[in-house]
Amino acid sequence: MERFGFVGLPNAGKSSLYNALSGGGALAAPYAFATTDPNVGVAKVPDHRLGLLAEMSKSRNVVPASVQFVDIGGLVEGASQGEGLGNQFLAHIREADAVVFVLRAFEDDDVPGPADPLEHLRIVEIELTLADLETVEKRLDKQRRMFKGDKSLAGEIAVLEEAVAVLGEGTPIYRSAMKPAAREELHQHFLLTNRPVIAIVNVGDDQLDDIDAVVKPVVEELGGVAEVIGMCVQLEAEAATLDTEEERVEMLEGLGLGEGALPRFLHTAYQLMGLRTYFTTGEKESRAWTFRAGSKAPEAAGVIHTDFQRGFIRAECIQWDELLECGSWNAAKDVGKLRVEGKDYVVQDGDVLEFRFNV
Repeated sequence: MERFGFVGLPNAGKSSLYNALSGGGALAAPYAFATTDPNVGVAKVPDHRLGLLAEMSKSRNVVPASVQFVDIGGLVEGASQGEGLGNQFLAHIREADAVVFVLRAFEDDDVPGPADPLEHLRIVEIELTLADLETVEKRLDKQRRMFKGDKSLAGEIAVLEEAVAVLGEGTPIYRSAMKPAAREELHQHFLLTNRPVIAIVNVGDDQLDDIDAVVKPVVEELGGVAEVIGMCVQLEAEAATLDTEEERVEMLEGLGLGEGALPRFLHTAYQLMGLRTYFTTGEKESRAWTFRAGSKAPEAAGVIHTDFQRGFIRAECIQWDELLECGSWNAAKDVGKLRVEGKDYVVQDGDVLEFRFNV
């Protein structure tokens, strides 16, 4: 399961975003360091295709795809030098697959701290960059000492030196001009700024009519290197606590928010990581399975169970909308719509699959 780490200043709305995704549970308080231990939760990725397949198959169980997220304590300026609670929380997101910046844009006299999302972005990036610089410098020093006896380290040392130069200028790796191969080499060091970024600009309910204007400066600042989404996190969190989906939809539509920003955030996060979805469907269960874009059929089968990959023989395959047109799996087979694919087939988003394997 992919993991996303929430990062932001105190009172930016990280815990409220956690509650919006998980349906509640995290303390959201108007003072710094209300969160002292990380909150780890799971969010279901909405997908209308799964619901339609489940309805067609009259499935008794429906299992959507999901992502994991981690809410850590707020950063303050100087955290990398020990200010506030220091950067001790950052260890909890070093293994995150992507980082979500939560940037406050709302005004509230009861909540201390700046209400300028660009100021939030500046502080967060500086602290993550300084933390990464410390990590890379330590690694570089160690590898240089080992180089005398192991010349094969030359390539890694060159990449670390490039990273030190970038970070030393105050530039996060994700904003830098480092080549993909160099960034791939850095993955082993779990750097905080060497991963995909989504920026959530957290607006107040009185800013919803002007949300594009509020978000625009952050979009311009990040210049296409990160996805930027504006939302009123507090309203999304309140809607998430309602008892039924119908009540949630009614509240959001009543506020003119449509389905809300959370589905958009989840889909953006999913796509950002290069994740795609295939389905299995039947009377017992319809399920969405997550796989990496470009995966071949045996790899996709391995998402279900390693035996499926190890003993892969073939896959029967059809796109979800074609299956719905046919009305059932057997009907699709009768009219010759099912394709038989082998080990070299690259699975596509929206495929409905049945695997044949033998171990």
